[in-house]
Amino acid sequence: MATKIRLQRHGKKGKPFYYIVVADARAPRDGRFIERIGSYNPNTNPATIDINFDKTLDWVNNGAQPTDTCRAILSYKGVLYKKHLQGGVKKGALTTEQADTKFAEWLDQKDSKITGKKSNLNAAKDEARKLALIAEAKKKDDKAAAIAAKNTPVAEEVEEEVSEAPAEDAATETEAESAE
Repeated sequence: MATKIRLQRHGKKGKPFYYIVVADARAPRDGRFIERIGSYNPNTNPATIDINFDKTLDWVNNGAQPTDTCRAILSYKGVLYKKHLQGGVKKGALTTEQADTKFAEWLDQKDSKITGKKSNLNAAKDEARKLALIAEAKKKDDKAAAIAAKNTPVAEEVEEEVSEAPAEDAATETEAESAE
């Protein structure tokens, strides 16, 4: 029986999450499976991947073929690298201790990259929040200035009307004198 490691879709429309399962190659995508070995949630940033490392490694060593997406996930989590190192131990190119130290170094580098990405995302989110607050404060100041400007001309118009009225009276008086 040909087995595949593949994704089984769950979740609602537009918000998928996936189970990582081992299934017969002939079974439907969301149908029968042999064993569930993990989950993958692409909705978070970075994507959340929970996987049973030992079971997955056993299935890969027993010949289960991952699909392209699952191959990328397994590579990201280090399952395929661990299989590669175990092949080197079987051939005699490495000792078990050397393989374990290489894998531990690789895990440390991977963890530092992930934490760096998370910290960069948090810093970018904080920066965006600060810029939004600055923009909101500027908008509030502009509104306050507009309200003040709107209220100020009302007082000036009253003064202009008062000053225009005597000028009109003077104009009518000169017209009346010239008419006489």
